[in-house]
Amino acid sequence: MVRTESELRQEIVEIGRWIHRLGFVAAYDGNISARLDNYRILSTPTTISKGMMAPDDLVVVDYEGKKISGRRNVTSEIAMHLLVYRRRSDVQAVVHAHPPTATGYAAAGLSLNKALVSEVVLSLGCIPLAGYGTPGTPELTEALAPLVNSYDALLMANHGVVTYGGDLMQAYFRMETVEHFAKISLVTELLGRQVLLSETDVDKLLAARQKYFGSGARSIERSASCPISDGVRAEPEKIHVSAEELAELVSEAVRKIGGKTRC
Repeated sequence: MVRTESELRQEIVEIGRWIHRLGFVAAYDGNISARLDNYRILSTPTTISKGMMAPDDLVVVDYEGKKISGRRNVTSEIAMHLLVYRRRSDVQAVVHAHPPTATGYAAAGLSLNKALVSEVVLSLGCIPLAGYGTPGTPELTEALAPLVNSYDALLMANHGVVTYGGDLMQAYFRMETVEHFAKISLVTELLGRQVLLSETDVDKLLAARQKYFGSGARSIERSASCPISDGVRAEPEKIHVSAEELAELVSEAVRKIGGKTRC
């Protein structure tokens, strides 16, 4: 369903409240945007709490990041959003935030790339870590550029998380998924044990993406680094029988074959 600019403004404001209420952002952190058309992007402005925005606080910018309309100033991180829109024609919305657990992984230099939870593999494949780049500079977009085409959620080293999708809700829900998975991953590390899905299980989940998410789902191929499985391909189920039971099964088969031959 195509959203009007008025509807997108209201939805961005609502999502801003959600990420603020969940503690995914603090103070002026984070930014949210939506594609209006092939010429314009609707974005949250700089220096405003995402939990205290009104629809007319948002700004409209072109694909060079120049403001077209709005009474506030453009966020310094608009280039990150524009990179995603240029590289991904399927993307209609971008959410950037600093959810604490996932950002903790990013600050520790760790990807969320292990096949621990089937739903995460199914929905995102995995969440790799982009190298550090100073926010608001070309360094950041250069760090993200090699990963944007292949993944729908990225950790940014010593910075935060960016997610994107076919609409604002999908981009937001992916942010929720990243933080939820980061918490689960942290718990397994604290428990001192992680049981990863097998290679076969991961391949099945990645192949099922289109079935669950429709024709718009991007094809994801498992690599050596993302998502990491236990390295074992699931074996066919084995049935264990004793020597006596095996002999009886063979004898019964022979009797049946003999009976058919006499007929």
